[in-house]
Amino acid sequence: MKVDGNRFRRARFAQFLALVGRIERVREQPLRIIDIGGTRSYWDSLGELWHGENLDITIVNLGSAVRDDSMFHERPGNACDLSEYGDNSFDLVHSNSVIEHVGHWAEMKAMAREVRRIAPHYYLQTPNFWFPLEPHFRTLFWAQYPESWRAAMLMRKRRGFRGPAASLDEAMASLQDVNLLTARQLQALFPDAAITRERVFGLTKSIIASR
Repeated sequence: MKVDGNRFRRARFAQFLALVGRIERVREQPLRIIDIGGTRSYWDSLGELWHGENLDITIVNLGSAVRDDSMFHERPGNACDLSEYGDNSFDLVHSNSVIEHVGHWAEMKAMAREVRRIAPHYYLQTPNFWFPLEPHFRTLFWAQYPESWRAAMLMRKRRGFRGPAASLDEAMASLQDVNLLTARQLQALFPDAAITRERVFGLTKSIIASR
């Protein structure tokens, strides 16, 4: 199963821009966006889609250096604790394929709480647990195998972007760095969100929570 990730990324970004266009703002004031776990290269690669929009973009990542460049502001920060930002400090949160990396349910709840707190609007995407091709390990039905099987498989050979793991400890750390969600779980984390599905071959590839 071959999936054109760039095509889906552009389609998702078009949906995000549609949300940008619906948000009311003070005339001539930039829309304040915080991108949790994003990168400057992501925005640059999609520049032709948002060129001309009046945006002010803060990009937050663990261990990031502080950089300011025109409308971009890169800052260190933890998706599960953004207490340096007050309630509604931004107009819109953007987050792409991040929540599945923050930890388990408690950490996901913490990130969801921060997303809903720091802005009245958000757009958050994550891969679907039930899609046959797991996007990190690039193996069919990977997420559905027992963890012990996956650890042994990862120790045997490279899987997608991970491995081969040199030890069981390394394999387990790699496996538990990724915790995919179902649509039902995403709705539980974001009860005030509309949940939409990104489909390929009739199957749900990614799930998106937006408000």
